[in-house]
Amino acid sequence: MAKSIMIQGTMSNVGKSLITAGLCRIFAQDGYKVAPFKSQNMALNSFITEEGLEMGRAQVMQAEAAGIKPSVLMNPILLKPTTDTGSQVIVNGEVLDNMSAVDYFKYKRQLIPDIMKAYHQLEEEYDIIVIEGAGSPAEINLKADDIVNMGMAMMANAPVLLVGDIDRGGVFAQLVGTMQLLEEDEKALVQGLIINKFRGDKTILDPGIAMLEEKAEVSVVGVAPYMYIDIEDEDSLTERFHVKKDIGLIDIIVIRLPRISNFTDFNILERMEGVSLRYVDSISEWKDPDMIIIPGTKNTTKDMLWLRQSGMEAAIKKAADKNKVIFGICGGFQMLGEKITDEIGAEEGITIKGIGLLPINTVFCEGKIRTRVKGKFLRIDGILKELTGEEIEGYEIHMGISSLQEELSQMAYITDQIDGRVKSDGAYRDNVYGTYIHGIFDSKKIVEKLVGCLAKEKQVDISDLSIMDYKEYKDSQYDILAETLRKHLDIQRIYQILEEGI
Repeated sequence: MAKSIMIQGTMSNVGKSLITAGLCRIFAQDGYKVAPFKSQNMALNSFITEEGLEMGRAQVMQAEAAGIKPSVLMNPILLKPTTDTGSQVIVNGEVLDNMSAVDYFKYKRQLIPDIMKAYHQLEEEYDIIVIEGAGSPAEINLKADDIVNMGMAMMANAPVLLVGDIDRGGVFAQLVGTMQLLEEDEKALVQGLIINKFRGDKTILDPGIAMLEEKAEVSVVGVAPYMYIDIEDEDSLTERFHVKKDIGLIDIIVIRLPRISNFTDFNILERMEGVSLRYVDSISEWKDPDMIIIPGTKNTTKDMLWLRQSGMEAAIKKAADKNKVIFGICGGFQMLGEKITDEIGAEEGITIKGIGLLPINTVFCEGKIRTRVKGKFLRIDGILKELTGEEIEGYEIHMGISSLQEELSQMAYITDQIDGRVKSDGAYRDNVYGTYIHGIFDSKKIVEKLVGCLAKEKQVDISDLSIMDYKEYKDSQYDILAETLRKHLDIQRIYQILEEGI
């Protein structure tokens, strides 16, 4: 059976996901079969597996670091917030229900068999499982019936490494305070402390580390530096939305919807030389972009109303009149249509007008479409006409079905990789384009053509710009992460903790 180790944190955004990914990479480099695991994740960035099941992208990233295919076993429970007090609950990759926070808190222990079934299946297939916690194990209002922090560690008999974030200050209070709020049996699970995101000379920390180990009664197994590394982060606390960028030769903006989801669709564009990819949530930030993207959302109708009330809808229409490229993905595609109808109450139970730039009507219906697809662009016109015939690959996650009002406006034909069905996807009119396919920009060839079309329209020369192989780039970042952690963590001690267990 697999040995396990768990990464918990003093709070959210201390770097648990990154440390987990780094250890997965290290163990894999050392010849072990290793898998990540997080019993319960809350995120709007999700992924569809080859089996058509939905899971959080953080565990997909960690699986990539481990060099394995992502599996829903690695994230048996996914919570996708629909409101400030409620979420869609996804269990084993399929929608269970929409629940309020109070109802889910009462219900969650019933999911322990699902959690442990997934965990035991991984145990049988792998040598090592690196488990990630969520938030803090010392949230005293949430500790009852915990299934993701110490409760999970106990169910898996996993020793815990507790991570604190020094970058935001108070790391010694974080770590000591967390230890003091744990019960005695929980304290016994903590076998090492990690100080993360350190900038400066470590020797300055030494007196503090000695006192920390004395007060916490646990040894520090490493001080990891602040890493300038380009790896997918948790969507709820991502810093990418706040990065201010200079305008590049090609300027692309993504509308930062209040309930934006799957912004990983644009990662490759963020990393392109000469391209500025900016997230904007106010008209004052627009400037004069060459392309406007309306991304996916967990609540299409609410975010459509936000677009209208914020003035974004009017700005999008004005940009379309100026012949700018407008591109909608999933919920953004639905918003570009003429009407969105939700009679079943999947979101707000209302019917609203869309932006009206594409000839589609969307109706929400029972059942969530989750699948992987392959296909190609049909003949399309406008600025992006050079995409005609290019191959497409990605995945769909949506509740609504959109029907074309004009037959000649369909954008692509695709084949469902789960049931083999051939169907049309998307729509276009003039320089407005829309699709249900997440990951459509992960293709190097499509991105080359896309940026080339924008440059041609703008009459700028991008011949000297190179476009990276995205997979190779991600692999290089995982290697840098592993190399950095090997240098700053006591990996021999971590292996010892792993071997001894609890």
